[in-house]
Amino acid sequence: MEENKKKTPVSCAKLFWINLVLSACTFGGGFVIISMMRKKFVEELGWLEEEEMLDMAAIAQSAPGSLAVNASIVVGYRVKKLKGAVTAALATVIPPLVIISVISVFYNQFCTNPYIAVALQVMRAGVAAVIFDVVISLAQNVLKTRSALWIGMMIAAFVASYLLDVSAVVIILICGGVGLLHTSLAGKKGVES
Repeated sequence: MEENKKKTPVSCAKLFWINLVLSACTFGGGFVIISMMRKKFVEELGWLEEEEMLDMAAIAQSAPGSLAVNASIVVGYRVKKLKGAVTAALATVIPPLVIISVISVFYNQFCTNPYIAVALQVMRAGVAAVIFDVVISLAQNVLKTRSALWIGMMIAAFVASYLLDVSAVVIILICGGVGLLHTSLAGKKGVES
């Protein structure tokens, strides 16, 4: 974060409102909302550092459940502890709950409406662009570390997923194991020094 950038004060009401709006206005799944959270919490408000957001995204992705809800819980906990985690989780869950409830009531009208079908096709294109932006941002941040281990893991994960069709769960578990091993070895070296 830049030195001249002011950090906006954190309140549960503001945290609730931001997560509610992000959840209500973000289509395309967890990676899209992570990108929007990064823009809001890191760039605009200054509540988090870029590296913290990357770590939180990794934690949210490796935890069971919805990526969007997991990310909001982790971010909420980071900025306002337990109260923030509960506030952010509620705000993130409310919009999809309401939207799915409305859609279920009018399901037959929605599935046969040509305008809704076109709108969904257009949204897919937008979602693809946002996900591409997230991938590029995350890759740039890994490259900035200049760590052969992290860059190698990123490339290996891509090859395993895209070319070898290895399950994402297996890739996440292996990367998590390598990260834990690296951290514990780095911690032992720090103690010995």
